[in-house]
Amino acid sequence: MIAALAKSIFGSANDRYVRGLGKYVDAVNAFEPTISALTDEELRGQTEIFRRRLSEGTKLDDLLPEAFATVREAARRTLGQRHYDVQLIGGIALHRGEIAEMKTGEGKTLVATLATYLNALPGTGVHVVTVNDYLARRDADWMGQIYRFLGMTVGVIVPNMADHERREAYQCDITYATNNELGFDYLRDNMKYSREQMVQRPFSFAIVDEVDSILIDEARTPLIISGPTDDKSELYLSVDAIVKTFVAEDYEKDEKQKTVVLTEDGTEKAERMLEEAGLIEGRNLYDIANTQVVHHLNQSLKANVMFKRDIDYIVKDEKVVIIDEFTGRMMDGRRWSDGLHQAVEAKEGVNIEAENQTLASITFQNYFRMYPKLSGMTGTAMTEAPEFFDIYRMNVVSIPTNVPVKRVDEDDEFYKNITDKFGAIAKEIKHRQELGQPVLVGTVSIEKSEMLS
Repeated sequence: MIAALAKSIFGSANDRYVRGLGKYVDAVNAFEPTISALTDEELRGQTEIFRRRLSEGTKLDDLLPEAFATVREAARRTLGQRHYDVQLIGGIALHRGEIAEMKTGEGKTLVATLATYLNALPGTGVHVVTVNDYLARRDADWMGQIYRFLGMTVGVIVPNMADHERREAYQCDITYATNNELGFDYLRDNMKYSREQMVQRPFSFAIVDEVDSILIDEARTPLIISGPTDDKSELYLSVDAIVKTFVAEDYEKDEKQKTVVLTEDGTEKAERMLEEAGLIEGRNLYDIANTQVVHHLNQSLKANVMFKRDIDYIVKDEKVVIIDEFTGRMMDGRRWSDGLHQAVEAKEGVNIEAENQTLASITFQNYFRMYPKLSGMTGTAMTEAPEFFDIYRMNVVSIPTNVPVKRVDEDDEFYKNITDKFGAIAKEIKHRQELGQPVLVGTVSIEKSEMLS
């Protein structure tokens, strides 16, 4: 009760923190008349002035008000957009290595320019991380107008770039890239024989867009560089044929963990069929001599029971293509490791490509923890605030909207089964269409999208 009373009087801890940033916003606004009076050439010259002051011992925090005012004016002249005061607060949070939680439509992309410019002044490079290649290109071109106007260099990393192009992009003051491109470049660099062959330079500062998706949802997703091993196509096909005879009583599965194990009956059945096929030595499946066959059996079980076509992957041009579970996009060129991809190929009856062995691997969590300074933006972060702090030592700051939110967020609705749920969705879509309102429907898989359509 006392806590609730205190909150009603003084506001939440987040409210108090945001109010405390007001003095920095006032300082930025105080510079606006002076900065807006500068000519284009004088405004561009601010970057060299800031860098000279840094070399003389001035701290970035001390440059913040004038630097933010400079970016705001450059944005107004190049894009016709002026940062709102609440966007300045978001920029301050990013500069401090925090996560700015901002509602959809509040201009996260523009907010990032403030902290990006300020932290690019030392010349050690800033990485702006996007969730896909399209956004990396778009933002590098769009927001790059501000940076280039102020005399900074901007690079973008996209697939199929040569090493010399990547090296040049990483040498820029500001580099836009996806988390995948950054991570794989790091792995490839660690396989190079000399520093001169590497494309990345030492990490300094990164701003991660959709930070909850990359640093929480995909945190344990491994990036893997693999190399080929001996061809075992026939073994995959033989084991797959046996697994296809199994029934539900032969195994136990865990949908959440995506694991499946044989029951006692299933083990006996597998031993009998593998022995008849001449694939195991002796009668005991789990003898050390049968280790390789057991591995193939487990991967084939997982492929046939846990991995669903049009949900986890699609078959395109006689190839198994992984579907990103977070974005729904096809991941051409990516393959599951440890023989799983070959097991899925055997299941689908397509050409089985040679199995790969892992040469280098890292998770997104471990990759981004190497940055001395890290911040991020998203529309939903408060629910993961404890996790962000425990893993990354990053606080979440909820940024106020520029104007009151008119959108009404209705309560979630629950249904007994998928048929009832989809029926209710279809009814709501029909109602909205009759009112002339466009409807965007998000589903978790291609299969669900096709079912609903």
